[in-house]
Amino acid sequence: MERYAWKATVKEGMLEEYTRRHNEIWPELVAVLKQAGIANYTIWNTGNELFGYYECADYAARIQAESEVVDRWNAYMQDVMVMEMDPVTGAQPKMACVFRLD
Repeated sequence: MERYAWKATVKEGMLEEYTRRHNEIWPELVAVLKQAGIANYTIWNTGNELFGYYECADYAARIQAESEVVDRWNAYMQDVMVMEMDPVTGAQPKMACVFRLD
């Protein structure tokens, strides 16, 4: 199982809306994430900064990249957050792990 982390920024004044949308996450998006083998998915914030972490199967990126539901969710979230995307993969750039305590 791989570990994956990402970061993004909530637009000013939009944290409550960002949270509301995640509290009402689409069932079809949850299904895609589970199909991709994603587990322990958690998002934290401090101020307007977001940090996301999940564990996933090695095929997770491919499943998400091929999903129309993920594309719709990303478009839906554009008005409340800013997330830099990797131009090669079309996904969030992977953060490098610099320490791990097991």
